[in-house]
Amino acid sequence: MREFIKALLRGVALLVVAPILLWYFAWSLILGHDRMVESCSQALALVPGLSGQYLRRAFLARTLAECGDSAVIGFGTVFSRTGARIGARAYIGPLCTIGLAHIKDDALVAAGVHIPSGPRTHGIDPSIPIRDQRGDARLVTIGRGAWIGNNAVVMADVGDGTIVGAGAVVTSPIPDRVIAAGVPARVVRARGDDETL
Repeated sequence: MREFIKALLRGVALLVVAPILLWYFAWSLILGHDRMVESCSQALALVPGLSGQYLRRAFLARTLAECGDSAVIGFGTVFSRTGARIGARAYIGPLCTIGLAHIKDDALVAAGVHIPSGPRTHGIDPSIPIRDQRGDARLVTIGRGAWIGNNAVVMADVGDGTIVGAGAVVTSPIPDRVIAAGVPARVVRARGDDETL
């Protein structure tokens, strides 16, 4: 019965976001998909509660490269790249900004986390204004079952089952099943088999 109700709510959410999807696809022809996914995700980010989670997921499942039907996307979270992927049972907390990222199954991303499209989203040539410089977008992967703490900035891959401390800045890849913290983030210790997230 519970699964039936969830399926029904997913269907209702799709009907509600259908006009936004039409708007998205029409304007994407002019402005581009990335710009429109950012614009529409900003609007849907303002819908609170469980209804907002269903609406965001209904929209993102049809505009991102992948969005699991059991993923949770919190209030105020904005996506800027259609190449983003969100796995099954992944949780993205409120007020996050997500660029070109692959958040794998069962990963937890706490509130206020920023995952830009790699470390070089803009060039640094001093003779050209930053906004006019082409960046080098790169897919950032958050491993299966990883946990990213509040207000972290993640610009490099995080391994499966890894914990990244609150406020950390990940500038180089972090391996599987470790705890990392600091600015820049460094491995503090390995996770033991008896520890839980």
